[in-house]
Amino acid sequence: MPEISRFFGIIIRMFFNDHAPPHFHAFYGDDEIEIGITPVMIISGYLPPRVLSLAVEWAVQHDKELMDNWERLHTDQPPQKIAPLK
Repeated sequence: MPEISRFFGIIIRMFFNDHAPPHFHAFYGDDEIEIGITPVMIISGYLPPRVLSLAVEWAVQHDKELMDNWERLHTDQPPQKIAPLK
């Protein structure tokens, strides 16, 4: 599962040929969550509230890049790195 970004201890990854709807995985310590891209929504999992808000803020800022990576991963192309939240 390629890592596409990392910030404030949060690791953002996407799987090749993952199931719909378009989403990414965010990891923080032992916690993991799947977050839909458009619209940004929790699909499954858990992150502490403050960490979740950071992941959602990042996703809103980078929705186009996330969708581009979703398409790349579904055509067997490597994803592009996305800038971290600052």
